[in-house]
Amino acid sequence: MLIKMKLLTDAHSHLELFKDDLDEVLENAKKAGFKAVITAGINPETNRKALKLAKKYDIIQCSLGVYPRSALKRETKDGEFPLKLEEFDVLKEIDFIKANKDNIVAIGEIGLDFVNGRDEGQIEDFKEMLKLAEELKKPVIVHSRKAEEECIEILESFKLKKVIMHCFCGKKKLVKRIQENGWYFSIPAIVVRTQQFQELVKEVPLSQLFTESDAPYLSPYKDKRNEPAFITETIKKIAEIKRMDEQEVVNNIYMNFGRVF
Repeated sequence: MLIKMKLLTDAHSHLELFKDDLDEVLENAKKAGFKAVITAGINPETNRKALKLAKKYDIIQCSLGVYPRSALKRETKDGEFPLKLEEFDVLKEIDFIKANKDNIVAIGEIGLDFVNGRDEGQIEDFKEMLKLAEELKKPVIVHSRKAEEECIEILESFKLKKVIMHCFCGKKKLVKRIQENGWYFSIPAIVVRTQQFQELVKEVPLSQLFTESDAPYLSPYKDKRNEPAFITETIKKIAEIKRMDEQEVVNNIYMNFGRVF
């Protein structure tokens, strides 16, 4: 049973991957007390779908970006990414994002993914997306799997202040470095059963935390597809770790959301 709270936010989801029951999913979010859900594009197809959803539903905001392309190929092959993948020109996609700058709240999901080793093409794309964010004065939502330190080093070479590290799994010294840079971490709902994210919540002040679903991925329930409403479980876990009232946690994260977006 979902607990009703007020002013809940989801800083990162992939609602464009939901098919037949998106209306129900959004109704669940509204009933749970959500004010905003950001859906993130990662390639031309999902960027366009994210834009359409943000125009159709008041509760949805969108970020557009170019996800590490070689990683997306791997995830498509492995069945993690359910859409058909096509080659595209990153510079043309940047032009598309520029043309829609007034309809987006951030640049993302962008970043590096070195699961299969270092990739110069990813680095080049990431830098292009960060240049775009600087030009448009938009926050960035960053993926950094197995490339945490290099991601941070590249980010530090830019002047961006509003940086959200999505599902960050780096070492404690890197967590500290991100904190000192004044950036943010978005905590997925899987925190309820993942020690590493619980430690992250413990280490980082609430003023630098967001909640995210990453839906339909990373559900707090092993046998259920994830959705934004399940972030209520994240709030309960953060409140438990921080020894705070649940609504106080929500209110603080909502203020972070307002400062960044």
